Amino acid sequence: MRFRPCIDIHDGRVKQIVGSTLSDEGRGPQENFVSDRPPSHYASLYRKDRLLGGHVIMLGPGNETAAAEALAAWPGGLQVGGGINADNAARWIDKGAAAVIVTSYVFAGGKVDLARLRRILSAVGREHLVLDLSCRRRDDGYYIVTDRWQKFTTLKISPQSLAELSGYCCEFLIHAADVEGKCAGVALDLIEFLGEHSPIPTTYAGGIGSMVDIELIATHGRGKLDFTVGSGLDIFGGRAMTYEEVVKRYGGGNEG
Repeated sequence: MRFRPCIDIHDGRVKQIVGSTLSDEGRGPQENFVSDRPPSHYASLYRKDRLLGGHVIMLGPGNETAAAEALAAWPGGLQVGGGINADNAARWIDKGAAAVIVTSYVFAGGKVDLARLRRILSAVGREHLVLDLSCRRRDDGYYIVTDRWQKFTTLKISPQSLAELSGYCCEFLIHAADVEGKCAGVALDLIEFLGEHSPIPTTYAGGIGSMVDIELIATHGRGKLDFTVGSGLDIFGGRAMTYEEVVKRYGGGNEG
C-alpha cells in the first residue's frame, strides 16, 4: 500500500475542492484550498521524495500548460488526466507522463464505448493507460460517473465490470466522489469491495481526513489498495496530518 500524491489543477492553479460541487452550469466549485505556488513546485517535492505514480488532474479546460509544467518537473513520475482522448494521449506521454488517466472519453453516452477504448489503448499501450472509475452511490451500489463526476453512467462497479476493464489498462483510479474533498471519512463499503475484487493495482481517493482513515484503507482494503489524499494534508491546508508523516509511513514503496 503506497501513498500516491496529487496535483489537482483548476483555472490554472493548484486547488483542493469538494468533488460533488463541480458543475458545468457556471457555478464555481467549493474550494478547500487554493495554492499560491505553481504545479511544478508540488511535482518537484514529489520527485525529491521519490513518490511515483502521482496524479495530475486537469479539472476543466485551460489547464494544459500548468499540467505540462508539472510533468516537466517530474518526468516519468506522474500520471495525467482530464480531457484525455485517443488523439492527444500520446502527446501527453511524450510530455513526460508515465500514463494517461481516462474517464469521460471512454464512458461516452453513459456506457463503455469499446471503439474509443480500443483506440486509446492502441495509441499508448496498456502499460500507459489508467482507467478512472470514479463513482457515486445509488441504492444498489456504486456507478461510474463522468464529466467531472456530474453524470451517472449505466456501468456499476462489479466483479464482472472490473475484470472486463482490467484487460485494457494497467491500473484503476477510483475516487469516491460523494465524499471527495470533505475529509469526513472514507467509503468503507467501496474500499472493502475493491480490496476483494479489483484484479489489478488500484488507487482509492475520497474522504481521507486523518491517519486513522489511511489505516482503515489498509485494513478494509486488505493492504491491496494504494491511496491518494489531498485536502487533509498540511501542504494543502489540512490540519490533521502532515505530508512528512504520510511519506514516512507510506512513501517510496513502504508498506505502512
